[in-house]
Amino acid sequence: MTKKRKIRIMDILKKHIVGNIKEYIIVLLIFLVGIFLGVMFINNTNETQKGEIQNYISTYIENSKQGDIDTTDSLKTNIKEDIILACILWFAGTTVIGMPIVLGIILFRGFCLGYTISAAISTIGFAKGLSFILTSILLQNLLFIPAILILGVSSIKLYKSIMKDKRKENIKISIIRHTAISSISLVILILSAIVEVKISYNFFNTIVKYL
Repeated sequence: MTKKRKIRIMDILKKHIVGNIKEYIIVLLIFLVGIFLGVMFINNTNETQKGEIQNYISTYIENSKQGDIDTTDSLKTNIKEDIILACILWFAGTTVIGMPIVLGIILFRGFCLGYTISAAISTIGFAKGLSFILTSILLQNLLFIPAILILGVSSIKLYKSIMKDKRKENIKISIIRHTAISSISLVILILSAIVEVKISYNFFNTIVKYL
């Protein structure tokens, strides 16, 4: 990729974010609320539930130490889940009544992230939990989170466009734009799945013996 092309892509991305800053703030706040709820949920679980969570994390760590995790199957499963997620967000975004579904999914994904981070720290300690998070969760989420935020913003823009101008031609153009953005987001989601299995898993294997 040439330097000029890189600059052009960055300019387009910057204009997109600046032009949709309100929508990005909305979806980001919803995502952050989800993270907060996930953290609060772990903090309010009883001892039995915490024991089950600790057992799950311990089992995952032990399986990693023994090399019992099938990365090929994990990659296939993750890509399949990401495709389903992108399709649901795309379809919900093309319908007026689907907007709560889009925002609900973003909230839920934030909840899952907050839950995972809090569970790791609360069950295996801060230092080990932080190592677990940095090696097994961080990298793929640097791609995953922007992808679903972009999908959320695209859905909101489509909703506003349909509400503002209900002419068929306008709706058609808006859906095409939404589909293009959703396709790009899907590619990013698939890349995040590859990063998780091929890179994060290898990083995790280097430190798992210390957990």
